[in-house]
Amino acid sequence: MSRQSSRREFLKASAGIGIGSRAAAGAPAEESRSPNDRTATGSIGTSSKGGEKTSGWKVFIVTDMEGVAGVLDFENWCKPESRYYELGKEFLTLEVNAAIEGFSRGGATEFLVVDGHGSGAIHPKLLDPRAQLARNWPPHPYPFNLEKGMHFAAWIGQHAMSRTEYAHLAHTGSFVVFESTINGIPVGEFAEVALCASQLGVRTIFGSGDLAYTKEARALVPGIETVAVKRGTTPGRGDECDAEVYAKRNLAAIHHQPVRARQMILAGAERAIQRAKADPSFGIVPLKPPFEKVTILRPQSGQPKQIGRSSHPNDVIALMNAPMKYGPLKK
Repeated sequence: MSRQSSRREFLKASAGIGIGSRAAAGAPAEESRSPNDRTATGSIGTSSKGGEKTSGWKVFIVTDMEGVAGVLDFENWCKPESRYYELGKEFLTLEVNAAIEGFSRGGATEFLVVDGHGSGAIHPKLLDPRAQLARNWPPHPYPFNLEKGMHFAAWIGQHAMSRTEYAHLAHTGSFVVFESTINGIPVGEFAEVALCASQLGVRTIFGSGDLAYTKEARALVPGIETVAVKRGTTPGRGDECDAEVYAKRNLAAIHHQPVRARQMILAGAERAIQRAKADPSFGIVPLKPPFEKVTILRPQSGQPKQIGRSSHPNDVIALMNAPMKYGPLKK
């Protein structure tokens, strides 16, 4: 098999792990923590009369599978042929339902749930009937049906970015990705969509997943409400690993029991929306154009590290949708 064909086969096996996979294609756990047209305004964009909101709050919910409590590894839980795939989908969907209930108690009335796992992980039959479900994307997928006029963005089942220490199942789009940066700052799947949300004026207010992810989220979005439903226990960043080895590296973790995790998510989601309504100062990430994205791929199938670049003068959503051309990374 040629090198190019080997690369395609490996990407086929590991790609589509989650939102962000375009890049690849081309001590106890902390339970919770409070701390142009497309230009972020810092406001929530609601119509009001006499200072009172006149319509329900709209919440955009991004989901993934690897950050769910009880999802123990990728091989047995996260692929359609996995032994516990259907159970993993159930665990995720029930975590989403818990978040919807929490947001609803805080005053939200509309929910768009984005199934961001590569092979899909939301069980439509089990999904809260108040929610709408978005799945499958056009050739330029970002921002995954997020629209200006939505009020808040939230993440359920999210994992940390590649190279994160003490993370569970960390990756960025695929285990093939060594690192992605925007303007020199490392970004994961969470940041890629949160930056799109900020450009549209949609405030990022909540995230649940493993402890390492919650730290990543708070570093990018000060004030975000987070809930850690598990914590990874593998030290080190895994920089020595090729793609295949890295995929099997960050498996060790301590999980909350799924029912307990859902209780924590419900309470955290309610806190998040109550705080967001009371304090409009958090949830928007400042954007500083021009933008450049750089992605480095791990060695795989006998190929050395690859590097790709894309750029845009003023639009982070266009940046995320821009194709990348990869070539060998020069030492």
